[in-house]
Amino acid sequence: MKLKACFFMVFMVFFLGMGNAFASGAYKVEHRSAIVLAMFGTTVEPALKSLLNIRAQVEAEYPGTPVRMAFTSNIIRKKWQHRAENGEYAKAHPGIPLDILHVKTPLATIADLQNEGYDTIVIQPTHISMGEEFLDLHTYVDGLLAMGTLKKVKYKPFYKIALGRPALGTYGLKHPYAEDIKRVAEVVAPDVEIARREKAGIVYMGHGNEFFPGNGGAYLELAAVMRRMYPDVVTAIGNVEGFPGLADVMETLRLYGVKKVVLKPFMVVAGDHSMNDMASDEKDSWKSILQRNGFEVVVVSKGLGENDAFAKIFVSHIGDAAADAGIVLK
Repeated sequence: MKLKACFFMVFMVFFLGMGNAFASGAYKVEHRSAIVLAMFGTTVEPALKSLLNIRAQVEAEYPGTPVRMAFTSNIIRKKWQHRAENGEYAKAHPGIPLDILHVKTPLATIADLQNEGYDTIVIQPTHISMGEEFLDLHTYVDGLLAMGTLKKVKYKPFYKIALGRPALGTYGLKHPYAEDIKRVAEVVAPDVEIARREKAGIVYMGHGNEFFPGNGGAYLELAAVMRRMYPDVVTAIGNVEGFPGLADVMETLRLYGVKKVVLKPFMVVAGDHSMNDMASDEKDSWKSILQRNGFEVVVVSKGLGENDAFAKIFVSHIGDAAADAGIVLK
């Protein structure tokens, strides 16, 4: 009896082993694609509409592809994490989407997708220009694609990963940045119409960066393109951090004899910088400084992401990145 039982156990082990070997040999790779929108983020609830509009535009273009949002700002993510831990906040703000309330880093978002079986990812930054955060994303892509396996190539965590361009473009020959700048100048035509009605120039406040040389050149070039494209409206762009600053903006306005300006954020969202650094009544806000220097100021607190045509720039860049990498999005 013991001999029969022993034989039966050996037979079952052998049978199950053969079944597993067959299942492993029959493993079929199915490449599944997803999109990650890598956004700086915002802690200002009303400003979320800019980010949600960008996602809506992407989902409308690719209804068969999952679209996930991630925030690149550590400070902003931590603020949302604290809010998520506060049950009273969630109750008081039922309109906040759960994926905002529990927003993750781009790497964590990509890891979640890989765990769900998506091995082909298009990462689209919604940043304005090629700064440090775009280059950080570039290193993520290189690192993720370098991940291998001791097994067959088909078992690699990722098949293809592509990185889209920021709004004002990036280096390279295939997609000239000057064309991206021209397109941005075209889609902000509604801002020019506001300035025309007000008989004013436009002052845009960008974010900028004090540690990334050359970043301000894209803003200066955009302002120059807009002045040529809309010669009846003087456009000047400055940054909260780095060059060009507000002093450079005022120098441009004086050179052109501008006395009245429409002041608007040149950021995806009209968030904390827009409310405080740009439009507040504090003495160091851009509005206050411009007024003290003799300029009449009309404030327009709307993020660029609220402009459908601007949001579709990122849709277009996703399509370019996917096509360049041979990725199919549905």
